[in-house]
Amino acid sequence: MIYLRPFILILAILLSIQSNSQTDEQVLREIYTQSLTNGKSYDWLNHLSNQIGGRLSGSLNAEKAVAYTKEELEKLGLDKVWLQPVMVPKWVRGAKEYAYIETKSKGFETAKTTTVNICALGGSVATNPLGIKANIVEVKTFEELKALGEEKIKGKIVFYNRPMQPELISTFEAYGGCVNQRYSGAVEASKYGAVGVIVRSMNLRLDDLPHTGAMSYGDLPNEKRIPSAAISTNDAELLSTMLELDKSINFYFKQSCKQLKDVLSYNVIGEITGSEFPNEYMIVGGHLDSWDLGDGSHDDGAGVVQSMDVLRLLKESGIKPKRSIRVVLFMNEENGLRGGNKYAEVAKQKGENHVFALESDSGGFTPRGFSFDCSDANFNQVLSWKYLFKPYLIHYFEKGYGGADIGPLKTDAVVLAGLRPDSQRYFDHHHASNDTFEHVNKRELELGAATMTSLIYLFDKYGVNPIPNQKTIKN
Repeated sequence: MIYLRPFILILAILLSIQSNSQTDEQVLREIYTQSLTNGKSYDWLNHLSNQIGGRLSGSLNAEKAVAYTKEELEKLGLDKVWLQPVMVPKWVRGAKEYAYIETKSKGFETAKTTTVNICALGGSVATNPLGIKANIVEVKTFEELKALGEEKIKGKIVFYNRPMQPELISTFEAYGGCVNQRYSGAVEASKYGAVGVIVRSMNLRLDDLPHTGAMSYGDLPNEKRIPSAAISTNDAELLSTMLELDKSINFYFKQSCKQLKDVLSYNVIGEITGSEFPNEYMIVGGHLDSWDLGDGSHDDGAGVVQSMDVLRLLKESGIKPKRSIRVVLFMNEENGLRGGNKYAEVAKQKGENHVFALESDSGGFTPRGFSFDCSDANFNQVLSWKYLFKPYLIHYFEKGYGGADIGPLKTDAVVLAGLRPDSQRYFDHHHASNDTFEHVNKRELELGAATMTSLIYLFDKYGVNPIPNQKTIKN
């Protein structure tokens, strides 16, 4: 046996040379092949969605998701897997919300009620135990609200009914154009004495599903905080039409949500330590928490499992990263961003040199490309790789937004990137009860994981271009 050792050593060297001599086209082909024929993302998502379910920060399901993903990362044989403690808010929805529109016909003493679909917005206070009933006033902007003033608002419920703009091709742009009424609507309405707020759901299609999401009271004193709920788009259309016919109609809603004390939770982190530059860190991640109405498959179970699969695909493809690659599963993106802020805070305290961060938080639909928050030099480097992605129909490479959880890492030297899937169906499911596993396509999910892995591979291989007139950080 002793005589075989030199032969085995030579064979190992030859195999290593052969592996290292692969072209980038060949490496990307191997990554996509592994993901589409041997992917794990869909199985992981199945468990997160169907065995655990919605994972609102501070909930038991969020704890289960932490334990499950940590265990699965440990099975991959990574160099390190650990939990990063973070305190998160705990908001509970309580009993199912109830609402109706009340109308009175001339000559009839009995009022007619029409039940509508609503859900409390995340962070809202409850109504009183009997609910709230008041005259309702429709506005589309804060400017309209201000023009009406206290005289026409006090004691009433404000109905924000500004829809997402259907003519905008970027659905995220359409979302950004109206989400302020959900987030700040209660604060603005309370200035004029409103007793409650109803917000049209952030959804491009007409359906009966109310979409929740975060709202904020800012520094508003507790006694001035008013309950806030989302109404489905179909019911928003109905309510608006009824108000055109009769401004005197009343609206009733009841919700029992509650904000509790912060609780301890965790970011889940796994790492492959770099072979040449272990002190340069590249991260890929999504947020582990989700809203409670559905099971959070698109938002953001898809991003979580894709990010986990990036590290697995690197190993399965025989890629030994030069730099340390981390997967970070952030807690509390939806209603606090505590996980992203904590990760950046600890990284700064430790003096860790992060050079690249990639986030997937736009659903598990067909990948189209990436947006980049980076220097011109870095972006030009990305553009030089476009031909490598062309065979996989990945064509969108634009400067723009990276992601909420990786945002706190931003410096002039770090490249931030966000996976950009096709977004046309995303807001049909966003924060609603139909954000469920059956609406995620296995192949689309796996294509996203492969696309992310490919970008990580290229940035690891070629590094991040130094900022002009700035010294390169040495390891």
